[in-house]
Amino acid sequence: MSEEDLVEDLLAGKHRALARVITKIENRSPGYRDLVSDLHQHTGDADIIGITGSPGAGKSTLVDKMANAYREQGLTVGVIAIDPSSPFTGGAVLGDRIRMASNVGDMDVFFRSMSARGTLGGLSTATTDAVKALDAFGKDKIIIETVGAGQNEVDIVKTADTVAVLVPPSSGDDVQMLKAGILEIADVFVVNKADLAGADRTVKELREMVHMRDASPLAGHHGADAVADGDDASDDDDDEWEPPIVETVANSGEGLEAFLDTLADHRTWLVDAGEREAKVRTRYAEEIRALLREDTADLLEQEIAARGGLDAFVDRVVERETDPYSVADDLVGPIADCVADERE
Repeated sequence: MSEEDLVEDLLAGKHRALARVITKIENRSPGYRDLVSDLHQHTGDADIIGITGSPGAGKSTLVDKMANAYREQGLTVGVIAIDPSSPFTGGAVLGDRIRMASNVGDMDVFFRSMSARGTLGGLSTATTDAVKALDAFGKDKIIIETVGAGQNEVDIVKTADTVAVLVPPSSGDDVQMLKAGILEIADVFVVNKADLAGADRTVKELREMVHMRDASPLAGHHGADAVADGDDASDDDDDEWEPPIVETVANSGEGLEAFLDTLADHRTWLVDAGEREAKVRTRYAEEIRALLREDTADLLEQEIAARGGLDAFVDRVVERETDPYSVADDLVGPIADCVADERE
């Protein structure tokens, strides 16, 4: 099948074409960039939700319940579950696990497990491209579930419109972990497994941490005053979003409706406050930078190989015949000269 036919079938709503396109994207098969480029003009309508947080917080179960609830509302859903990368193949090592059991057989819930491919933020460029494919396909809700690796999960904020950080009831270790950096990315905090001992304490600690963060001169993008559990996030200041804390029990579905309502409130705030447009601009700026880094790195790898490989340069550095800065200047110089010539 030609790439043109593949795009046409995807836009026509054929799930097999969607699966093939995402496979090409993840494998970086020849022509995948043209596919993504062709799909770009058909994107921009989906609501993209990021689900991240501590390992064992119940992310997969909650995502399963979310997909069910959205389907009951008549909405279509795409789910991308980011799994740790295999050190041998680069593929998702947990890709075969059954994580959306109650949605098996529902063609309007498209599930895909993808590899993080070792990227520090837990997401790769392939994930961003796969989200575009789901968006162009016409999925109303796209949920990205990340691996849950602490502060390395911050990349999700560059891709999702709304980020929910899950924290299980605990002795406080999980809340303390949030201080490492993941605290700043949450639009919504979810204390899942709220029927277990320690839930009230976790909610209290989260509330205190959010207030401390927002009182800091280094406060993030969410505004000045965090709300208490269950409060309306938009009551005090229409210009700022104040991350609420929601309690859920994903296994039973308790608290799910309130959680989805909060996600919808955030979506409304993004549009009304003009923040969604700002997020989109930031997202594309980050994507362009990422692609430039990838393409430049590939170009330099090719140049290094053409000059005999990196070991030859390392040998000269070890022998003090040159130094790392001079090597870098030598390799990048011709590229810089070409760019300068084109600019002129």
